[in-house]
Amino acid sequence: MENRIENKTEQRRGFLKNIAASVVAAGALAPVSMSAKDDPALIEEPEWGKKLGLPVDKYLYGVPSPYEHNVKRRVHKLLSSGDMYASVAMCPIQDLEGIITPNGLFFNRAHGGVAIVDPNKYRLIIHGLVEKPLVLTLDQLKRYPSESRIHFIECPANGSTGWRAPQFNTLQFMKGMMSQAEWTGVKLSVLLKDVGVKPTAKWVLAEGSDNSHMGRTIPIEKIMDDAMLVWAQNGEALRPEQGYPVRLLVPGWEGNLNVKWLKRLEFGDKPWHAKEETSKYTMLTPTGKAVRYFWPMEVNSVITHPSPDKPWTDLKKGDLVEIQGLAWSGHGTIKGVDITFDGGKNWVEASLKGLVLPKAWTRFSYIYKWDGKPIILGSRAYDDAGFVQPTITEEVSKMGVEGIYHRNAIVTWEVTAKGEVNNVHVRDYKKERESIEKMQKGAKDA
Repeated sequence: MENRIENKTEQRRGFLKNIAASVVAAGALAPVSMSAKDDPALIEEPEWGKKLGLPVDKYLYGVPSPYEHNVKRRVHKLLSSGDMYASVAMCPIQDLEGIITPNGLFFNRAHGGVAIVDPNKYRLIIHGLVEKPLVLTLDQLKRYPSESRIHFIECPANGSTGWRAPQFNTLQFMKGMMSQAEWTGVKLSVLLKDVGVKPTAKWVLAEGSDNSHMGRTIPIEKIMDDAMLVWAQNGEALRPEQGYPVRLLVPGWEGNLNVKWLKRLEFGDKPWHAKEETSKYTMLTPTGKAVRYFWPMEVNSVITHPSPDKPWTDLKKGDLVEIQGLAWSGHGTIKGVDITFDGGKNWVEASLKGLVLPKAWTRFSYIYKWDGKPIILGSRAYDDAGFVQPTITEEVSKMGVEGIYHRNAIVTWEVTAKGEVNNVHVRDYKKERESIEKMQKGAKDA
């Protein structure tokens, strides 16, 4: 009996060695780090194939493979002053594939902790300058015609951790305040037919039911255009950290306007409530004046592969590798992305991959032959609204260095001869300084 088993094992090994040798001969696995015919992972029966796996009722709500334990949201005390009730958990965008972020990895921003709302006690109030004020339960809200749409949500401070100077040598902490999902809910323009918005209504106050009572005012034009009330994300109910059971979705605009745990919408003729300004995010320019009401997120892009989190240290000279990244714009649809290998002196056009949707992430790609020489790698996106992603010098020359919001300058990676990737800045400090001084002089003379 034992001889039979040994013979069958040897026969199997010989069979697999022949297959591996033929694959190598065909070049399907080239280049390889070792001879495939001598690779134990190909020749030996794997452990998981020798025993029963987990029963189907082990995890009735699925979990990732234990080998993917490092793919998770991350927090940092620098971004929260140690207060995790008013902080952000950054999305690992360097580990994502495609354009949809899994619900468990979607970035999380809270101002008073994550509210756990009882859906049976949930109520949405719609009032103010409307003909028929309305109170809806969750079930009543879900009776309205629903639709599903793919959009990103991005915090306006995304990128603020590294635009002034390289601060984090990790993509996750540089650009992880954004994610994308398929959202399901009802367009507000459809729901509001039942309440009759008065012509004098110009603004809407959206208020959450969390501990911070997060509130933001939004122009009526946006509300009637593409804003939605959503109750599902990527095919399942919203998770608590994403505003369960209902959140506001304002496609392409600042993430803070997408109010979570939504409890009321008040229509008014002014962009404030109770004498307190609720659209607080501004950008201080070198002239001393602040820019307000620039809600749409600017055209932007970043290379995710390679990145400091995903280096090229396993590549050899002559290897072909796919450069990948994400591009997005709150103004419309990505039209194209260019890639530079010399810090912006020369550019080549990348290919757009998969779905190209308005106010959504778009994947881009470029096949590159690694020659083992250092490069300065960056991407520049442009959209159908005519906007082009600026360099850091162009951005600072217009907006100065004080504000932290809406920073969409080109991100550049230094790829060393060893394939290591570092966050670096390519900029003209002299030009920036001269531009700022000119703006300040003009403001003083005025």
